[in-house]
Amino acid sequence: MKATLIVIENDADLAEAQAMVAALMQQTNPDAAALARLRAQAELIAAYERRRWPPRSARPADILRYLMDQHGLERADLVPLLGTPSRVSEVLNGKKQLSMAMIQRLRARFGIPADLLLPPATEPSQAA
Repeated sequence: MKATLIVIENDADLAEAQAMVAALMQQTNPDAAALARLRAQAELIAAYERRRWPPRSARPADILRYLMDQHGLERADLVPLLGTPSRVSEVLNGKKQLSMAMIQRLRARFGIPADLLLPPATEPSQAA
């Protein structure tokens, strides 16, 4: 089975590929070739988007702000979890990292996985 696919090298190619996928998805009874073409083109789109806009992991301070917003909390509400008002401020401003005890309390309070609150892993430095 041969099919024409769009190799995506720029945003214009992306728009053309997305239009093709939309047209293939609108077919009422697509045959096996159309489904294979749809899957393949969707994979090419996903690969381009991952390369063009790589995912970024959220910082613990950003996650805390999000949790505060979702639960209607103020900074003062985090004091029992983080220790002191100044520690809350330092954590939210990214000046201090969360301790394991803080992470455990936040995990228990919000029911989230602890690994969301761990700082991103850093690459070990190479000795020259």
